[in-house]
Amino acid sequence: MDNFVVSARKYRPQNFTTVVGQSHITTTLKNAILHQQLAHAFLFCGPRGVGKTTCARILAKTINCTQITKEGEACNTCASCVSFEKGASLNIHELDAASNNSVDDIRTLVEQVRFAPQAGKYKVYIVDEVHMLSTSAFNAFLKTLEEPPPYAIFILATTEKHKILPTILSRCQIFDFRRITSKDIVSHLEEIMSKENTQAEKNALQLIAQKSEGCMRDALSILDKIVSFSNGAVTYQNTLEHLNILDEAYFFKMLEFLVAKDLTQAMLLYDEINQKGFEGDMVLYGLANFIRNILVCKDPASASLLESIEGWTDQYIKVAKEMSTAYLVSALNLLNEAEIQFKMARNKRLHVEMAIIKLNFLQEAIELSLDESQVVKKKLTNSHYPIRIKKIIPLSNIVVTKEAPFLSEKPISKAVTPPITPSAPAAPTAQKGNHKNLLTALQNKYGEKYKIEEVIESIPLNITDLKKCWDTFTENLEKASKHSVASTFKLAQLEIENETHFTITVPALTAQKFVEQEKIQLLEKVWEHFHNRAIQFNILVTASEKEDVPLHLSLNSKQKYERIAAQYPLVQELKKRLHLEIFY
Repeated sequence: MDNFVVSARKYRPQNFTTVVGQSHITTTLKNAILHQQLAHAFLFCGPRGVGKTTCARILAKTINCTQITKEGEACNTCASCVSFEKGASLNIHELDAASNNSVDDIRTLVEQVRFAPQAGKYKVYIVDEVHMLSTSAFNAFLKTLEEPPPYAIFILATTEKHKILPTILSRCQIFDFRRITSKDIVSHLEEIMSKENTQAEKNALQLIAQKSEGCMRDALSILDKIVSFSNGAVTYQNTLEHLNILDEAYFFKMLEFLVAKDLTQAMLLYDEINQKGFEGDMVLYGLANFIRNILVCKDPASASLLESIEGWTDQYIKVAKEMSTAYLVSALNLLNEAEIQFKMARNKRLHVEMAIIKLNFLQEAIELSLDESQVVKKKLTNSHYPIRIKKIIPLSNIVVTKEAPFLSEKPISKAVTPPITPSAPAAPTAQKGNHKNLLTALQNKYGEKYKIEEVIESIPLNITDLKKCWDTFTENLEKASKHSVASTFKLAQLEIENETHFTITVPALTAQKFVEQEKIQLLEKVWEHFHNRAIQFNILVTASEKEDVPLHLSLNSKQKYERIAAQYPLVQELKKRLHLEIFY
């Protein structure tokens, strides 16, 4: 029996024309070859399985070909091309940087660069997964990469461009490979199926392309597995079964039940999906992607963004016409939140069921937020004013009687009537409507059980009242036998900065520490006096002569110990006998 060769190797492109989905790169490389404008270093970067190494090999083969075609392709018949196909070319060297990432490996490569090719024009060095090189290896490679011999060309390939040093990037001609579109993948798979004389449904190939996420190597690997699994016939059903993909028919049924508010059928359908072995996160992900597809089908201009097989396109467009945009956006947001929180949930099944229950009643929630088919927006004010003040009835002025069971206001004498600015709206005299006010209901229920006090208006910060408050606090410190602190407070100077801030000036650092120790109690006293908790202060120390700091405050830990040991010799004796170590 012949050795089996996987499709990714068997059908690897041998020239630029057969490379799939990277025409922007292959065209540039062919033109560079034809016009002899080759750079000495290339960097091929992009996702896995999109043709980086393949293009590197084709470029290496083509530049050494002795009979390059007028399209810039290798002839595949000359001695150089034949030796390359057999893997016997001495001019092309491949290095896997993932397993050869040390400085010594790069130094060995640099030593080889010094020798000119025995046959052909160029020696080509292909370094795959170059981001795996260590920083030292990169630095050892810099000089050679910047000024290589005229016959040496370096082709670096990586999937993680951001890990490469900027000094390396600046020395290379960079080519960004992109993901291969599903359409290109399907076309390539159909071509391979025809060469293999194997039947394949287009829906199945589209499913494979969707699963591969733009990676041709993954698509070919999946195709090989399904061909083996299905014994040659690739159908939509066996592809679904093998790839463990949730059929979109389930999502259409689920949406039908949710729109009809048939929670029972929706829960039973989820149970059926769960019994088939599909995890909750897969259900949430699939349902979110399904809702997203419907949303993009609402507008014909965005219908090209639909990520689905052709068989479902018409049904997506039909359902999109029947669904409201508000429902789809809200459902998508709800599913996204559920998917994010799925990992933290202990009961995974209940978490998914809660999401389904929310979706079932989502339409009712949207209808409650609508007024005459328009979304009701929250208003910060009753009218459009930059600043507007609305009068609030003090609780002390509220009257509840049998004759007036709703909220009303006591008549206020003219002597105490607060001034009302012209821009302020008139206060309501009564609460209109048929619903009982919540405050009134609470007062009727609890009566005098709770004491209600009127909010006291704050006193403007002024130096006279502040000094009175300060003196009172200083007296309290003396009564508490804090004489040193009280003396500091007597020497301090006060200055008003603005309506919520004042400054305390003290003559020394020790005085500053005394004030800071009493900061919380002092602020509480000031807030209580001025009825304003927004008041704050800062402390300034005036420049003066050198301060006499107490000895116990000026010594560090080691000096304190030495002073104690000198005063009490037994402390030193205790340290020696017990072999103690002191950490200062």
